[in-house]
Amino acid sequence: MKTLLTPITAGQLQLKHRIVMAPTTRMRTVQGGIPGELMIEYYRQRASEGGLLIAEATAVSPYANAYADAPGIFNDRQQAGWQKLVEAVHARGSQIVLQLWHPGRQSLPELSLGRQPVAPSALIARETYGVAKNDNGTYEGKLFPEPRALETDEIKQPIDELQQAARRAMAAGFDGVELHAANGYLPEQFLLDGSNQRTDSYGGNLENRARFLLESVAALTNIWGKGRVAVRLSPSGIYGDMHDSDPTTTFRYLVAQLDSFELAYLHIIEPRITGPEDREAGYYSEPVASRDLRPYYHGKIIAAGGFKSESAEEMLKSGDADMIAFGRLFTSNPDLPERIRHDLPLTAYDRTTFFGGDERGYTDYPVHGALASASAL
Repeated sequence: MKTLLTPITAGQLQLKHRIVMAPTTRMRTVQGGIPGELMIEYYRQRASEGGLLIAEATAVSPYANAYADAPGIFNDRQQAGWQKLVEAVHARGSQIVLQLWHPGRQSLPELSLGRQPVAPSALIARETYGVAKNDNGTYEGKLFPEPRALETDEIKQPIDELQQAARRAMAAGFDGVELHAANGYLPEQFLLDGSNQRTDSYGGNLENRARFLLESVAALTNIWGKGRVAVRLSPSGIYGDMHDSDPTTTFRYLVAQLDSFELAYLHIIEPRITGPEDREAGYYSEPVASRDLRPYYHGKIIAAGGFKSESAEEMLKSGDADMIAFGRLFTSNPDLPERIRHDLPLTAYDRTTFFGGDERGYTDYPVHGALASASAL
């Protein structure tokens, strides 16, 4: 049997296989960042018995958003929409974790009630775009403006917003939450010395720079308890103009600290993925991967980053990861676990339909004919 198809326990999550749906922003909410029927159907299709879905990046604050039609979880209507979605996923026998997202300096004022983005330091994310929506319904890429550096006494606010979102996620019925601390968003902005030039207790040395991320995890754990909180990292990511003078030391220290929280899992983006697009070069000359961090973290690790079935098997057998998250392949193969189980061919994904739109390239991918025939028997 493929290792991908064997059971595993990740914190409090009891799973029947190791094929995880990665969080992928699709920009398909109804007005106000509310999950609607189209989005509910998308997740329902991709749920599998004993599987795990990680819901896409979800804004925790009305004052911080990078993508038009991305979901939020900071008001009652959004929470109610998520609750319907979770119920649909649970009805298929799957578990689902919500990824909590504060983009920090990667926020557009027009999506954030006119507020200037906030960050650890007033450093712009150069050549990095958000997506706004024009009056005619078309999307437009826009560069992020210069952020405002948070005052020390303001830093508690985004942590409080994460905690409130965690409470709403619990009320909506999720099985856990994942802190999005990758891709150049707020927790990583505090962590890396290329985006954090503070001189207070949240800047300077590595212990101080890791403080915001670790306090955020502690706040989430206070709501959910042990084994229901996870963290996503991109140790070799450069998206959002991110860089660090010593990423190896930075991330080894961080994951060693996270090891004490008894997380559900640690979610690591492998070096081959540095942002929304693959890049053959451009990440650190000595990239940091799951294999580099495994000795410093003793819980379950999910690896993500352009895996196919064969490379996923190799990764699990190496022991560098315990589960594999698939993103783009799940967009076009709603029945991905069963296709892998039966060695069935995969449908190619269509990048042009990834962000925004209707059911095309979203909910119109069918299950494989052989699987559809078997279910009809």
